[in-house]
Amino acid sequence: MDHAANPHPDYETALREAGVRITRPRRIILGILSQAGDHPDAMEIFRRAVAVDPGISLSTVYRTMKLLEGIGAIHRHAFEGGPSRFEPAAGDHHDHLIDIETGDVIEFQSDRIERLQDEIARALGYEIVHHRLELYGRKRRKQ
Repeated sequence: MDHAANPHPDYETALREAGVRITRPRRIILGILSQAGDHPDAMEIFRRAVAVDPGISLSTVYRTMKLLEGIGAIHRHAFEGGPSRFEPAAGDHHDHLIDIETGDVIEFQSDRIERLQDEIARALGYEIVHHRLELYGRKRRKQ
């Protein structure tokens, strides 16, 4: 995953501005999220956090993710057949291709798809205000 447009979201500042106290466990979780190059779920965030501090609880991870989602700092994705996964809300718009065999999430951007969506909405008398595109597939077998 490439978050070149926003490689290290400042979650701590966003939470402070929302009036949330930044505890040591929360700071560790925020650091993990800032460095994540994937779309981790809460259990993966928890696994990474307890590797840093074994005293961090799963409920602290869930509460922190809920706070971040509530202030719009992260997006929660409920990809079909799996737990909710998270990514920074900032950055360029992109869509997702989910590998149904490995669970890998591949981000992609296509101007053609964006134009086609706008064209379809316009033809139906609408303008798109938000959308999310998820494709599910498996690697093609070489023949």
